[in-house]
Amino acid sequence: MNGKEVFKHAINKIVKIVKLSLKQNNLKTDDIDWVIPHQANKRIMDLTAKKLKIPSKKILMTIDNHANTSSASIPLTLDSALSKKIIKRKQLILLEAIGGGLTWGCSLLKF
Repeated sequence: MNGKEVFKHAINKIVKIVKLSLKQNNLKTDDIDWVIPHQANKRIMDLTAKKLKIPSKKILMTIDNHANTSSASIPLTLDSALSKKIIKRKQLILLEAIGGGLTWGCSLLKF
């Protein structure tokens, strides 16, 4: 695999799918309370947030605790945030991922 191309692909696809999901739900990035990205690479998470104009304080990261746990990274981060009572009722959470086979997607979750 060409690492640089995979990196660019990841950022472009995540940004596009998030924008599409927000548009389809008549939402803006300002409506998002928290973002829980797949914890594969901090640079991808940071650059994706920057391109979407989402403040870094809204990005929940546990990569420093769990490393890249593949498909478990989002539920682990969600559990960590809930355990620490960071996420509150009625907040909007964006879950985003890109992974094996270069598949990608996102979900909007109203807690």
